Amino acid sequence: MENIEIREFIPHRYPFLFVDRILELEIGKRAIGIKNVSVNEPYFQGHFPGNPIMPGVLIIEAMAQLAGVVVMAGEKNKNKIGLFTSIDKCKFKKMVYPGDQLKLEVEIISFKMKLAKVRGKAMVGEDIVATADIAFLLADKE
Repeated sequence: MENIEIREFIPHRYPFLFVDRILELEIGKRAIGIKNVSVNEPYFQGHFPGNPIMPGVLIIEAMAQLAGVVVMAGEKNKNKIGLFTSIDKCKFKKMVYPGDQLKLEVEIISFKMKLAKVRGKAMVGEDIVATADIAFLLADKE
């Protein structure tokens, strides 16, 4: 799934859209996506000058956006939006630099009523750079 299709399911837009491509998608179950980390991203100006590092919170946001597509791509939830409710078991293991390609993997671990819980990980090459359990609430878009 290309970037233009991703934008059909989640409301994020540049400069806050952090999923460039989805390689695998099982609606309501799991997905694998890609975030190409470019030196031109606006946050690198201040994080950190002379030693640009992708902020960890944006790596988690990328996982959450991919999870949003997993849930919102289904017909049942197309008029919903996912709102963060919690992050648990979050760990950052390595830094992410301009030029890296983040491989994002998310899996829905539970989905009850309007609350989705997701397990995610981000990798650069074979190295895990971050993991987290993320929960979000589905709300009407309007």
